[in-house]
Amino acid sequence: MEEKKIVSVSLFSGAGGLDVASFLAGVPVVSSTDFDSDCIKTLKMNELFENSEVIEGDLHQIESSVFSDILRKRDYDKFIVIGGAPCQPFSKAGYWVGNNTRKGINDPRATLVDEYLRVVCDLHPDGFVFENVESLLHPTNRVIVDRFIEIITEQGYKYKIVRANALDYGVSQKRKRLFILGTLGEFQSDEPRKTHCAPEECERTGLLPYVNVGEVIAGYDGPEYYEPEEETKGGTYYSDLCEVPPGMNYKALTAWYGYENPKFVADKRFWSFLLKLSPDMPSWTITAQPGPWVGPFHWDNRRLRVPEIAAIQTFPKGYKFYGSRRSVQKQIGNAVPALMGKAMIEFVKESLQK
Repeated sequence: MEEKKIVSVSLFSGAGGLDVASFLAGVPVVSSTDFDSDCIKTLKMNELFENSEVIEGDLHQIESSVFSDILRKRDYDKFIVIGGAPCQPFSKAGYWVGNNTRKGINDPRATLVDEYLRVVCDLHPDGFVFENVESLLHPTNRVIVDRFIEIITEQGYKYKIVRANALDYGVSQKRKRLFILGTLGEFQSDEPRKTHCAPEECERTGLLPYVNVGEVIAGYDGPEYYEPEEETKGGTYYSDLCEVPPGMNYKALTAWYGYENPKFVADKRFWSFLLKLSPDMPSWTITAQPGPWVGPFHWDNRRLRVPEIAAIQTFPKGYKFYGSRRSVQKQIGNAVPALMGKAMIEFVKESLQK
């Protein structure tokens, strides 16, 4: 049976994490869109998008017909919509500041989920991939998921809700995300295909062991990759950072850990304070807006370099980013790890081949 040609329309494309995933899954992206001008410039800087129509604009202001017109010019058998509405209203990190100061579902950005659904309902694609933070399932936000499911079911879609960890798909990063996957076809299996697992489970499962971060960022530690922004020397907590063993955080300097003259009190700081990578373990989540002493830091007691955080997010080597260091960190930190997204898109693609 000849494989059907499937293409994708990308919404909330950002720096292109899910778009790269789509290309990796053999589903060319015909259109990418974002409201952030730096993200748009990032996409246009990369050859991967030379045949994609890259649109800068707020999705609230972009008619669905814009995407219909683009699709009409392309040769394909079926198409899917991919994207994740900006997730800050639902981020687990938001719970740190307490429910009273979080806007949650009352945040105007939550309406971007409606815009995603609007495009899906108008275009009626053969399938879709929707990504967001896992805490979208928290009782505070659950109404959004329930309404999402109600709408896509009315549109005739079968769906899967997948709580995924990037580690299981070859990403060297502990990063949990929620995916809602939809198809007008038939899912061929219960869940997207995992490729990696904990080392002690490999013999039983036949999967590969989790990828350690030392393997992923090897080669970027030379002076040619130096960035002034990586410097921590002379900073408030530099000497403390140097004392934290690889794979630990500030709690290594507390009585809880048996530190002789405790400098901090366990559980009184955010867990990523002075968090340091170990080359022999996967990374923790790469964030979009880390504070000055928020990790993960390199085991050499410096901040991570752009090509390192891009590699941890499984962007292709040599992928270009436009903007200030702060902007680039935000773009990469907000992205869907490409290998994780690839597994999700392949799962939907498989359901459309018959």
